[in-house]
Amino acid sequence: MKLSHTRRICLIVFLGIMSAMAPLATDMYLPSLPTVQSDLGISASLTQLTLTMTLIGMALGQIFSGPISDMCGRKTPMLVGMIVFTAASAGCAFVTNIGLFLVLRFIQGFAGASGIVISRAIARDVCEGPELTRFYAILMMVNGLAPILAPVIGGQLLLFTSWRGVFILLIIVGIVQAVSTCIYRETLPKEDRIHGVIDSYSKYPKLLHDRYFLGHCLLQSFIFGAFFSYLGGSAFLFQNVYHVSPQAFSLIFAAIGTGLMLIGALPARLAGCVPDIIMLKYSVIIPLLGSVLLLAGFMLQASIWYTFVILFITIVPLSVLGASSFSLALSRQGKNAGSASALIGFFSMILGGCLMPLVGIAGSDTALPLGGIMLCCYILALIVFHTLIAPDHQAELHPQTK
Repeated sequence: MKLSHTRRICLIVFLGIMSAMAPLATDMYLPSLPTVQSDLGISASLTQLTLTMTLIGMALGQIFSGPISDMCGRKTPMLVGMIVFTAASAGCAFVTNIGLFLVLRFIQGFAGASGIVISRAIARDVCEGPELTRFYAILMMVNGLAPILAPVIGGQLLLFTSWRGVFILLIIVGIVQAVSTCIYRETLPKEDRIHGVIDSYSKYPKLLHDRYFLGHCLLQSFIFGAFFSYLGGSAFLFQNVYHVSPQAFSLIFAAIGTGLMLIGALPARLAGCVPDIIMLKYSVIIPLLGSVLLLAGFMLQASIWYTFVILFITIVPLSVLGASSFSLALSRQGKNAGSASALIGFFSMILGGCLMPLVGIAGSDTALPLGGIMLCCYILALIVFHTLIAPDHQAELHPQTK
């Protein structure tokens, strides 16, 4: 599909915010976690469960909305999702019962998933090949603003309001995105849509029987499992172990987010020059080495500056991995892009959601579970890369053997 320069810019901004619904719903809330724990009188693990419910909702919501978008087009599912997301955010802003809060967080995540999965499918509608990699990389950069701004905004909100103010702001974001969706011009023509619900959902077994595609799903599951464990544990790590203020934590978190955004420029610049598989390889190896040093630092009670630097090295390659893995996985899927994107999105969130409460299992004053979980996830990711993904790229990984 040919896009004018102006429409491409507008589409990138629109899709960037849509794909950022996850960090907006989680990262903005992170500085508030210790406050929520105190306010509601609950344990650290139960507090982290409020993040878990959002991620599980987003994972399952992608499984639902991806095929629906392949069948009905991209616009309607996104609009419904943003309306429900806004309503759930309103409920979270005024809830007082932890049980109801968890349910609303699940609904919020389930609805917000429509923006995440469909934004990637729209990118596949309008681009392919190296251009698709560039588009995903630019999305990651726009998306990268959310981890930078969200915790800073969340931390500053705590200066003059409670944690509930975060959800008031999410209501506004939901309304803006709903209005923007009404303006959006459909990118999936009727003739390219899948016909029938059964046909739409039948794509999942076929996709999972694709060894190469399954490899990308598992790779992202383990990598994002480590990342979301970091999200769930970082507030307690810096505020309870290193005793920094919520505002200082938000700046530390934003600095790592800045690294994610800046490194996210690499795939766009290198696309067409460096193979995606090479970028993917090193975006798996570097975090693994970083996680070894991170766990060692936790065991030796290293300083906050050591922990910050190693976390930075460990986390920032995620933006390169996301762009290259999504591009490689979806480049082979054609009009199944919605279903394929949904499966990858599901795998990238479900494990992280399940691991989050485990980060706080030993209490909120130790970081050892966080370090151990991250290291295990990166080891499994490297195994998946070499067994399921790399065999399809031997010529690019080992050009001297041609």
